[in-house]
Amino acid sequence: MVRLGRLIVLGAVVLTALLLLSIVYGTTPIPISEVFSAIGLGTGLVEGDMSPLHRIVFDLRLPRALFAAVIGAGLGVVGVVLQTTTRNDLADPFLFGLSSGAAAGAVLVITVTGDVLGIWTLPLAAFCGGLIASGIVLALVQGLRTSAPEKLILAGLAVSFLFSAITNYLIFSGDNRAAHSVIFWMLGGLGLARWETFPLVLIGLGLILSYSLYRSRWLDALLTGDFTASSLGIPVQGLRFSMFFVAALATASFVSVAGVIGFVGLMVPHIARGIAGTLHRNLLIVSAIVGAILLTLSDILSRLLLAPQELPVGIVTTSIGSLFVFLYLFKSDRGS
Repeated sequence: MVRLGRLIVLGAVVLTALLLLSIVYGTTPIPISEVFSAIGLGTGLVEGDMSPLHRIVFDLRLPRALFAAVIGAGLGVVGVVLQTTTRNDLADPFLFGLSSGAAAGAVLVITVTGDVLGIWTLPLAAFCGGLIASGIVLALVQGLRTSAPEKLILAGLAVSFLFSAITNYLIFSGDNRAAHSVIFWMLGGLGLARWETFPLVLIGLGLILSYSLYRSRWLDALLTGDFTASSLGIPVQGLRFSMFFVAALATASFVSVAGVIGFVGLMVPHIARGIAGTLHRNLLIVSAIVGAILLTLSDILSRLLLAPQELPVGIVTTSIGSLFVFLYLFKSDRGS
């Protein structure tokens, strides 16, 4: 327990350092002393109108850094929940049609409707698309009158294919001039990070983390199998549905502002289990920290690899994720 506490403190220190680096580095590096001054933690902040430096730091880079940490933490926790409830070590937040539904909603706005509601149009459309997709998955599983994990996965894949087809149709039939925006959003990016939409992702993280911690003992029981968990008085079907629903809400909030950022929810639970073990109270906290570190670091790399041009952060996480899966397969093969 002492070792775990030290590792959590170390993770918090690393995350803080990465957040500062995320603010310092961009198209134009900013000295860290000026960063502190611009956000009011040092001297030199003048009352009244904000300087251009203050606007760059406080209105652009600071919210972006916080978005990366919050979304990374949330995707890590969602990954833990889904891998436990489906008993599938390769489950992640985008296996169940959530990303495809959100993508369809966002592409509809980009190619057809435009920003009819201002800055909130794209996040709301993506959020609604993700919820519709997850609702269809839940309805399919409910119609089958089963909570079997394999049925949940198959329903998610079917819905994912459906909304992918809708998205591709919208791209093909829409305005070709919007193709670059569509591709960048579908590959994931934090360019839409604004203070106005920060409460949306913060609520998503708070929802999934608080509910999963509240049900952590029930999640521990699921590790022993459905039969054993049921014998302990745990409503397995109700737990699986409620956890999936909360995970869907949280994922929809993340995707609505950051697009499709893959593999974070897949990698983080495995890394966290090596640190915290399999019991969920510690595992969920460590997963949140590891996810925040991973996505913050990936966002920094996305801005530095082709500077001054910015890569979609999803390319970075997918590249890291592919290497992770290769290592996971080799490890599994040696262990068998």
